Amino acid sequence: MQNAPPISELIRVFGRIGLLSFGGPAAQISLMHRELVEQRPWLSDKQFLGALSFCMMLPGPEAMQLATFTGWKLRGTIGGLIGGLLFVLPGALVIALLGGLYIGFGDLPLVKAAFLGVQAAVVAIILQALIRLSGRVLIDWPARIAALLAFLVLFTSALPFPAVVMIASFVGMLRPRADDSFPAPPRAAPWKDTVRTILVWGTLWLVPIAVLMVSGATFLTDVALFFSKLAVVTFGGAYAVLAYMVQAVVSEHHWLTTAQMMDALGLAETTPGPLILVTQFVGQLAGYQQGGVLLAVATGLITLWCTFIPCFLWIFAGAPYVERLLQLPRLNSALAMISAAIVGVIANLGLWFSLHVLFEDHVVVDLGTLPVLSSFQPMELALVAFGCVLIFALRLSVVATLSACALAAMNFVWI
Repeated sequence: MQNAPPISELIRVFGRIGLLSFGGPAAQISLMHRELVEQRPWLSDKQFLGALSFCMMLPGPEAMQLATFTGWKLRGTIGGLIGGLLFVLPGALVIALLGGLYIGFGDLPLVKAAFLGVQAAVVAIILQALIRLSGRVLIDWPARIAALLAFLVLFTSALPFPAVVMIASFVGMLRPRADDSFPAPPRAAPWKDTVRTILVWGTLWLVPIAVLMVSGATFLTDVALFFSKLAVVTFGGAYAVLAYMVQAVVSEHHWLTTAQMMDALGLAETTPGPLILVTQFVGQLAGYQQGGVLLAVATGLITLWCTFIPCFLWIFAGAPYVERLLQLPRLNSALAMISAAIVGVIANLGLWFSLHVLFEDHVVVDLGTLPVLSSFQPMELALVAFGCVLIFALRLSVVATLSACALAAMNFVWI
């Protein structure tokens, strides 16, 4: 491949990216652009943007898939494995450690206070993500209407998240738009290679699930099936995943409480790697509550497997066709409408998160979950306001904001 770097150099660069990839997808994509385009002649701007456009079409974490695709572009399958694995593994190890500490010490008053500060900071972080995405996606009235409708149907639980994505994609295909900035290659990849790739990675993904089903491990099977479904339907990044996961994990499966889900996102925000690692924490904690430490380890590993193996399948099967896919008008318009709907999804998540931070009690009515006004918590409002000042006025990083809010909440406990 052109400009193919040595394997050792690829490991060094993607290892550095994996260790420094704090701050969510925007910061992680910027870091990859600097390392792979600006500082080294490995990829051109056009190649990088084409890769990013392709990854945004896929379900799952776009930053992890971008790392996998760029690695594949440089050194084929081995390069893709290096890029994807080194982007995930550092954060996965940190999440495993933090999950253990949470299980062991999460009930201590000082630790609870720190998590309260982290939750308040996450409200500001979600608001920042919502503003950034809205400015980039809501460029016309159809997109704005799609975002509003997605918000309303999710808030009222009129439709589940997968249905919202499917309807948005169907509506988008009715308004096709072309993108001719990526000319098609002279020929497509051999279809036999694509079939072989799908069979290999599909087998790696599904055989462990089949083994669990045959062995009668009901809980582990349920976890594997749930997170596999999540890997297929969750377009729009980790915040969209969380919006769907909250409903399913808390209300349907009853694996975690609302407070634990909020702590999960806060922890994932503090680690390097994709924010989707929140699923690993959810799996670990659910496993621990079902059967102790060994089940927590097994559930965490299954969650990681079912979250990230599909990502390698999407990338390795689709990568040879990227230039052609980016030229399909209906696919481009479907992606645009899904992105608009995701704005509504994230707005619903932000509202849900804010209400649970600012109010202690809630009631479920026909129109959705509403707060009990008498349970308003002024200290939490002060922490949210502090987080917004740090994010929007002082422009601190995500990690710095999370740390400052956690320290502020701990100081409230000491006073």
